[in-house]
Amino acid sequence: MKSSRSLYIMCHIPVFCWISATVLQRMLSEAESQAQIPKTLTQMFTHFLMFQTKLKSQKYDGKCEVDLQQARKSLESLGKLAFQQLEKGNLIFYEEDLRECDIDVREASVYSGVCTQIFREEFELNLGKVFSFVHLSVQEFLAALFKFLFLIQDKDNKSSVSDLLKSEVDKALQSENGHLDLYLRFLLGLSLESSQTILRDLMTQTGRSSDSKQEIVEYIKMKIRQNLSPEKSINLFHCLNELNDHSLVQEVQSYVNRGDESSLSGVRLSPAQWSALVFVLLNSEEKLDEFNLRSYDRSDECLLRLLPVIKASRKADLSRCNLTEKSCSALASVLRSNSSSLIELNLSNNNLQDSGVKLLSDGLKNTNCKLQILHLSGCSIGSEGCVALTSALRSNPSHLTELNLNYNNPGDSGVKQLSDLLKDPQCKLQKLHLSHCSIGSEGCVALTSALRSNPSHLTELNLNYNNPGDSGVKQLSDLLKDPQCKLQKLHLSDGSIGSEGCVALTSALRSNPSHLTELNLNYNKPGDSGVKQLSDLLKDPQCKLQKLHLSGCSIGCEGCVALTSALRSNPSHLTELNLNYNNPGDSGVKQLSDLLKDPQCKLQKLHLSYCSIGSEGCVALTSALRSNPSHLTELNLNYNNPGDSGVKQLSDLLKDPQCKLQKLHLSDCSIGSEGCVALTSALRSNPSHLTELNLNYNNPGDSGVKQLSDLLKDPQCKLQKLHLFNCSIGSEGCVALTSALRSNPSHLTELNLNYNNPGDSGVKQLSDLLKDPQCKLQKLHLFNCSIGSEGCVALTSALRSNPSHLTELNLNYNNPGDSGVKQLSDLLKDPQCKLQKLQIEPQL
Repeated sequence: MKSSRSLYIMCHIPVFCWISATVLQRMLSEAESQAQIPKTLTQMFTHFLMFQTKLKSQKYDGKCEVDLQQARKSLESLGKLAFQQLEKGNLIFYEEDLRECDIDVREASVYSGVCTQIFREEFELNLGKVFSFVHLSVQEFLAALFKFLFLIQDKDNKSSVSDLLKSEVDKALQSENGHLDLYLRFLLGLSLESSQTILRDLMTQTGRSSDSKQEIVEYIKMKIRQNLSPEKSINLFHCLNELNDHSLVQEVQSYVNRGDESSLSGVRLSPAQWSALVFVLLNSEEKLDEFNLRSYDRSDECLLRLLPVIKASRKADLSRCNLTEKSCSALASVLRSNSSSLIELNLSNNNLQDSGVKLLSDGLKNTNCKLQILHLSGCSIGSEGCVALTSALRSNPSHLTELNLNYNNPGDSGVKQLSDLLKDPQCKLQKLHLSHCSIGSEGCVALTSALRSNPSHLTELNLNYNNPGDSGVKQLSDLLKDPQCKLQKLHLSDGSIGSEGCVALTSALRSNPSHLTELNLNYNKPGDSGVKQLSDLLKDPQCKLQKLHLSGCSIGCEGCVALTSALRSNPSHLTELNLNYNNPGDSGVKQLSDLLKDPQCKLQKLHLSYCSIGSEGCVALTSALRSNPSHLTELNLNYNNPGDSGVKQLSDLLKDPQCKLQKLHLSDCSIGSEGCVALTSALRSNPSHLTELNLNYNNPGDSGVKQLSDLLKDPQCKLQKLHLFNCSIGSEGCVALTSALRSNPSHLTELNLNYNNPGDSGVKQLSDLLKDPQCKLQKLHLFNCSIGSEGCVALTSALRSNPSHLTELNLNYNNPGDSGVKQLSDLLKDPQCKLQKLQIEPQL
């Protein structure tokens, strides 16, 4: 079934599954083993009809052979009934309808009792005996069969078969509700000689199918070019499929296969090609789970053309696509549709403004809208837009669970409007993102009041980069005290919160501490005194905090003492601690190390970037982590000064077989060749866990990289990301790297060599790695690497040998020249090339 996409996508219909199983079971039996498996809907139903006709003769008439004359008469009568009632739009018929078609009621009962697969009889209250086909598709097929037999047997009609078929195409297109769509597909499929061959025993005459096929194909293509509605165009493509014509689809298939971002940018498609693209995407083997408009073209026109695909998708990512209110109106129609599958919509970073949001709100208020997640970050929405959103969501509040309005400007007045939605007991919002929204103390009062009215659903609140201040946080704290409050994640980064706000937060969370698992207070000013207050919460055995972010919070040694003491009292839950951009220094890190020694400590991620840590601090950290090494998976010591001596201490930890470190960040840590030797030696002793290593802005040079290369050769090494930005690496270092990675190429997916000096000769060496079919590199950064035309030729040649994995290539600030750019352009034309991002901005 999967070999025919048009059949496979019908398998969500139970009756079709049963019809297909019936046909395939018979065809795959020994007696029928030479038969050709159906490839179209018409072929499948035609085989089914023939099998059921034989079944009726065997079960009811008791005959091994089919009485062809009787079978023709019965099918003509059933077909006439099917056709007449289809034209009237009827699915249920009565005894008088049967008699009009010369069907004996007793004969119909036979079809119902013996051949229920085609026809069924039921008793409805007050209606007497009623009849129907087992499924509408069966009625449509029999109606098409009746019409086709009538067309080719009507001697009085002087028109050609193709003219009669064209007339039926026009009639189907005039139908407002599309009730003749499937009928038309069957009718055109029956006009083929292959279908008539299957029916040959039941037909007394065949039409000139081969003569009329091309004429009707061209007629359908002409209709598609008339810019019909998407639904009608899609059905005409299904008709072409039944006629075994795929020419229009093949025209656009190359755009779909490219897979790179903005594959249609600058490409002018005709209306017929747009319709073909929609048909291809709707019938793609890939499940329509998430549609990304950036894969095609970032424009209103592209969205409008591909609207049926968005309607059929569960998630639509339309962010950063230059969309305007024109798209909002179209999307509202999708949200209003009862057949829409959309549950997640991302419109972030488009300039929709209040006018666009008002149009979108018309769809959001409709009861057919089942949207659960809505992202409108960076859409220039103000207070007026919030009014429209609130009104719409209050009309249909029960489905939305996540709303992202980051980087807009609703201000306090807009948030007050939004608060009306949050008060609604039908509102099930779980995640609310309002970062960078110009919200002050007054807005916090409105939010708090609303959420206290309906607190039990909200689990995540993001108020980063607003200005609630201590007074606003005090208001918010009233919500946090509520025992019904189930907040798990609270983000208050850069909210002008000081020591006083921390006191209020701590007091509130101590009243109801058991739900909060993530707290972000980055870039506030609690200082050591505020952190001491916060530490009282952390001591509480009911506190289940797992992630604590205190980056840029003016915390010194004294604050670290308080944090350490608190976390040692209750260490088993915290898995992530971010103290970047503070000033604990070596003395503070020594205090922190006491926590890390605790066997109950389950810390997995520790961020200490820009923390004035030197060699002495590294000694303390290493000693502590060696006492309890098995949980830590990520360590960030960027922009400190451990130097080679500190890294040697750290290397002792890395040697430990219990060490499970996966990500190690040592950017700008004054590490030279000697430090690389120590790191390499340690990681070779225990290489199998590390997946990411960042040595940016150090000075290992070629000699240090040679040492590092010994690690990369190890078959146990699973490194996926290697960052060596500005590390004084030249051609010689590239030779060592290439040689090592060729020995073990299958794991590395990202390599950053920006601001080094490999030159053309080094890049040629690197190209040998890229040629390797085992190489899985996806991202390669060679910014400002002294690469010229010759290096570009080598890169292009290598990537054409193995083009299918690389998705991102950065060659900015090199000197490829026109010839190098041409080489890269030729690479992009390769249908196997999966490059999504290519940067080749020339050197100034």
